[in-house]
Amino acid sequence: MIAPEPQTAPRPGFTPALAFAFEVRALLGPSLHIGHGGGETTEYVPITGGTVNGPRLRGTVLAGGGDWCDRRHGVYQLDARYLLQADDGAVIDITNRGYHHEDDPSTPAQYDGTLQVSEAGVYYRTAPVFRTDAPAHLWLARTVFIGLARGDDSEVAIRFYSVT
Repeated sequence: MIAPEPQTAPRPGFTPALAFAFEVRALLGPSLHIGHGGGETTEYVPITGGTVNGPRLRGTVLAGGGDWCDRRHGVYQLDARYLLQADDGAVIDITNRGYHHEDDPSTPAQYDGTLQVSEAGVYYRTAPVFRTDAPAHLWLARTVFIGLARGDDSEVAIRFYSVT
């Protein structure tokens, strides 16, 4: 016979928190049309450079990466891959996937302090994964992040927050 589970008092709920780590400002080249069919359009947007600034990481965005973007019914599925170079010279690989759509009027504008990080009605979120073997930056490859993005045809800014 299995003994019953001991009864414990209910504990307060846990809600994960976010801590701002850094912001990437990636410069974008003109998009290239790849193809379409069945209600889908695929484009490639080259990443031509940029900056990384924040309390946990500073550096540059290296030219040569890009974002493969599939659009279906007004929803953009993003799949970006590019390299960051930290101020200490370490190279960091980032794969950044997410979604962008402007069809939800219930989504409020969001702010980080006084900085508006998203517009009302716009959902633009990413889930980055980092790779590096640089000891000073291994924390990136061991942490879950979310990105809040905003931008236009020439630049995208993504604020990365670690999940604590």
